[in-house]
Amino acid sequence: MTEPHPPSEPPRAGNETDTLLGELERVRAIVAWKCAGVDAAGSQATLAPSTLTLGGLLKHLALVEDEYFSRRLLGEAFGPPWDAVDWDADPNWEWRTGAEDPPEEVIALWREATDRSRTAVEKALATGGGLDRPVKFSPYDGEPPTLRRILIDMIEEYARHAGHADLIRESVDGLVGESPPH
Repeated sequence: MTEPHPPSEPPRAGNETDTLLGELERVRAIVAWKCAGVDAAGSQATLAPSTLTLGGLLKHLALVEDEYFSRRLLGEAFGPPWDAVDWDADPNWEWRTGAEDPPEEVIALWREATDRSRTAVEKALATGGGLDRPVKFSPYDGEPPTLRRILIDMIEEYARHAGHADLIRESVDGLVGESPPH
């Protein structure tokens, strides 16, 4: 996996949109750094009793990016590789295969998903409604969530998994901290 850029801080006194997007980019960068530079063995490493791996975690985050931004926010159908998975037969497919896939393929899949997500957010913001814009598809009954809620959910998802990545990566090669030294 290639080395990412150090995470930047969200604006200290920015508006709500810039602050949420800035924080999402910061936690994405932290997870990318924790998953960068590992070989196949590092990508497959686990900490007992969990079976979570860096490869599985990053592939899971690629799926969540596409689920929240392409599918829910814009209402688009899943594309490859997600559209070919029998989720009922293999509900943990991304976790399992992410541990098996070459690290370069997993990071590329994740980067492509985050690029699609950034484009989806730009598109949603450009078409009006701002953070109050409701999503196109909601798996929940009742009022659909807004773009604001999607961003908050994604920040939480990355923050939770950044902690997992911290522990696994430290066990692989001792790497600790939030970002590479600058």
